[in-house]
Amino acid sequence: MHTLVVGWSSILHGEATAGDVLAMDAVADALGTAGIPHDVAWSAVMCPPGGLRLDDVDPAHYTHLLFVCGPATGRSIAGLHERFAHCRRIAVGVSVLDPEDPVTAGFHRVIARDRPGADAGRDLAARAVPQLVPVLGVYLTSGQHEYGARRRHDSVRTGLEDWLGRLDAARLPLDTRLDPRDWRLPATAAQAGSVIARLDTVVTMRMHGLVLALRGGVPVLAVDPVAGGGKVTAQARAWDWPAVVGADELVPDRLDEQLGWCLSPAGRAAAEARAALAPSGFEQLDELVRDLLGDLSGEPGRDADGAFDRELGGELVEAAETRPHRA
Repeated sequence: MHTLVVGWSSILHGEATAGDVLAMDAVADALGTAGIPHDVAWSAVMCPPGGLRLDDVDPAHYTHLLFVCGPATGRSIAGLHERFAHCRRIAVGVSVLDPEDPVTAGFHRVIARDRPGADAGRDLAARAVPQLVPVLGVYLTSGQHEYGARRRHDSVRTGLEDWLGRLDAARLPLDTRLDPRDWRLPATAAQAGSVIARLDTVVTMRMHGLVLALRGGVPVLAVDPVAGGGKVTAQARAWDWPAVVGADELVPDRLDEQLGWCLSPAGRAAAEARAALAPSGFEQLDELVRDLLGDLSGEPGRDADGAFDRELGGELVEAAETRPHRA
C-alpha cells in the first residue's frame, strides 16, 4: 500500500491557497502518525526544494490517491480520476456542491467538510500547528528622478525583488503615500504608523520608510538607490543607523547579513533606542522660528550667508519647472 496526497496545490493550473497547503499538511501528518506510507505531490509552481512534482509521478507506484480540500469537481479532478484509475480514490475535507456530479461521484469515498443537507465540519487547515515567520514591510520606489545620472532605482528594485522573493518571510508591500480615496492606501499618517508598529522589520528604498520605522522603534534595512548615497544614506547617518546598503553593494549576502541583524534582539534594541531619542528636527524648527520671529520684529529674514532673502521672481519659477521632479 502506498498513498499519494494531492490537492489544488498539486495541479499546474490550480489555485493554490494557504488553506489548501495546510489541509494537505494535516492529512500528511495524520498518515505519518498512523504509519501509512505516503508521498505528497505538488505543482511545478508550488513544489518546495526536493519535493515531488505531480507531473513526475508514476501512477503505477501508488495504490491510493487522496484529494484534499476545495471543491471536488472540475476538469482537473476528472483528469486525476483518469490518470489514477487503478487507485482507490478518496476525497477528504472537500466541499460537495452536487452529490450527483460525476466527478465528485468518481471518488470511491468522499469525506466532506460540507455538503447539502449535512452539518459542516471545521476545515482541516485549522488542525496544522501554526508556524510563524518574520513579517517584513517593504517600501520600493522607481521614481526620484531629481537624482539624474546617479539613479540606480531600476537595478536596485529588481535586485531587491529577486532577493525578497527567496526569503522565508511574510512580505507586505507598503507605500508612504496617503490617499483617503483608495482603501488599499493609508488615509492618515497614524494609519501608516500603525501598520509599521506591527512589523518585525522594514525593508525600504524610501527615506520616509526609514524615518517612520525608527520613529516607531522598528528595525529597518535601508537600501539607498542613489550611486554614492542620497537622502536615504544621509538620513541613516542623522539617526546613526547602521543597517544601510548602498546601490553598489546590493548582493544577497550583504542583504542577508543586514536583515539578520535587524531581526535580532540587538537590532530591535537599537531601533527602540532611536525611538527614545529627543524629538527630531529641533535645529530646523528653531531656525525657522527665529527667522519668522525676526520678520515679526521688523527685521527681514537672512539666509545662512547673512544676505537678505531674495524675492521669488519669474525666472526662478521657470528654472524650477525645467528640473526633474520626484515620481
